Amino acid sequence: MDRRHFLKSSAFFTIAAATSALGAPRPVAPAGALRKGRYQFPQGVASGDPRDHSIVFWTRCVPVHGDARQHAKSVARAVPLRLEVSTRPDFPALVASVPLRALATYDFTVRTKVTGLSPKTTYHYRFVAGDDMSVTGIARTASDAHEANNQIRFAWLTCQDWSVNHWQAMSLLAAESDLDFVVHVGDYIYETVGAARPGAVEAAHPSLRLPDGKPLADGRAYANTLEDYRMLYRTYRSDPRLQTLHQRLPMIAIWDDHEFSDDCWQDHQVYTNAETQETQRRRNASRAWAEYMPVDWGDVRFEPGNPSYTNIRIYREFRFGMLMHLVMTDERLYRDDHVVSEAAVARAHGHDPVHGDDAAGSRYFVKQDVLQRFEAWDTAQLGRAPSMLGPEQTQWWKSTMKSSPATWKVWGNEVMLNRLWALMPGAPGTPAARLVIDCDAWDGYPAHKHELLSYLKEQGIRNVVAISGDLHAFQCGVVRDDPDPASGTPVIVDFVCAGISSTSFYSYMKAAWGGTPLASLVAAPARFDTFLLTNNPDLRHADHDAQGYASATVTPESFSVVFNKVRPLNPDGTTPADALLERTRLIVPRDSVEVRVERF
Repeated sequence: MDRRHFLKSSAFFTIAAATSALGAPRPVAPAGALRKGRYQFPQGVASGDPRDHSIVFWTRCVPVHGDARQHAKSVARAVPLRLEVSTRPDFPALVASVPLRALATYDFTVRTKVTGLSPKTTYHYRFVAGDDMSVTGIARTASDAHEANNQIRFAWLTCQDWSVNHWQAMSLLAAESDLDFVVHVGDYIYETVGAARPGAVEAAHPSLRLPDGKPLADGRAYANTLEDYRMLYRTYRSDPRLQTLHQRLPMIAIWDDHEFSDDCWQDHQVYTNAETQETQRRRNASRAWAEYMPVDWGDVRFEPGNPSYTNIRIYREFRFGMLMHLVMTDERLYRDDHVVSEAAVARAHGHDPVHGDDAAGSRYFVKQDVLQRFEAWDTAQLGRAPSMLGPEQTQWWKSTMKSSPATWKVWGNEVMLNRLWALMPGAPGTPAARLVIDCDAWDGYPAHKHELLSYLKEQGIRNVVAISGDLHAFQCGVVRDDPDPASGTPVIVDFVCAGISSTSFYSYMKAAWGGTPLASLVAAPARFDTFLLTNNPDLRHADHDAQGYASATVTPESFSVVFNKVRPLNPDGTTPADALLERTRLIVPRDSVEVRVERF
């Protein structure tokens, strides 16, 4: 079968056309009977990938545990259900009614793309199984691709570790009533469980245990099987705050590393210097993501039967009228190995090049001259510079950016673009060393970063901003084609969002540098921020001890971002009743690569 026929007929993904002639919905049982039904929707509902004429709708429908006979029958066959979509919250008439089957093969998840919808229109949706009904979700289509629209409001989030801090930021985000959609730039789940991390965790999030997890030397276990990854998504989506967020706003999602493995590249993990290739584990992680995220499989190409780890392609683009073009990239599945070899660093220091972990010196706090030497060697071996996006995605990114007619080109980018270097004092009598702090981010692939940013400059592509995550910090900076402010030209502004709950970058550095000659640099968060701002003059805002989310208001005149910082857990381990701590607004005027900062 051709791919379009496969998508239309598959139980994994359904495409259905909306129509105004469907009439009234079928009757359902009264509210009192719903609590005693045979089916439930334990992960709520979700919508995603909103376009001018289509939206994807998602749920997971399972038999009630008490009905063992029905559960056994459903595993053997399917749970029949239907999607109902209306322009009214009371569903007096339907624009779509789509019959579906929830199969154990896909962990009882279903997703449907409804086409033929009207642009810039709010839709209400629900799923019905027998006499049981899901909660009602809300989703809004994008503006017509050719409309000269005047405003877009969206938010983005990242790094929502179940086992750290709290998720109150999600409630604040969901309460912003005028948002059109939300973007997730990665680390929707964390693949490791069981080890203590700096800081406490809210009582609502008990400890996790993987069904088949593999142990690590530090006491953690990591997800390995498909059931491991599914369990993580099921658990994360059991949180009512995350369910409410999905229920109220359509999501555009991309992954980063923890959806598979920390600091991963292609199908390799980096827990040790061996950088073991784990193709089946990569495929398991990709499949679970595909099952649980409300993504459009007309764009995201997933081939379950393909044995390659590249059996999925998630980079894609979204148009929101003539005002904004959102370009989402995948910075894990195609990237080359980190430029500096962990094993080579281990051998240079007399460490174990196989079972050791030499992330420091290879992926983090790398001497700049070492990075340059390894990049030159890798370039000779590959016949091209080491790449974050891979050759095919790089060409797609360039052509998409160049051909975009939108006022604002927004790059949905997982890892930091901002330069983050540090001049570190050496031993007495030795010169200071310039270190590249995070070589898992774009700084670690300098030639490829230069290639993309130089392309923006050479082609005269203006009004480009990046929305990023990964670092566990709020940052805003001007990014140049050449990172040296004396010679580089500013071409893009990078907005880095702190994690929803994950341990802050400052907390990690305080734990690492405490008791060393560098301890004074992390004596307080403000001291650490000042140190990094001094070393990186293109940073316009830095808060490396933060959790929260970011929201954006896009108009023809400006791109405005608000960093919403939340309070940590209370001293007694409870979640703060008033979660919001402070807000900072950052504004980029049209045709400018500068930033105005306002605190309020």
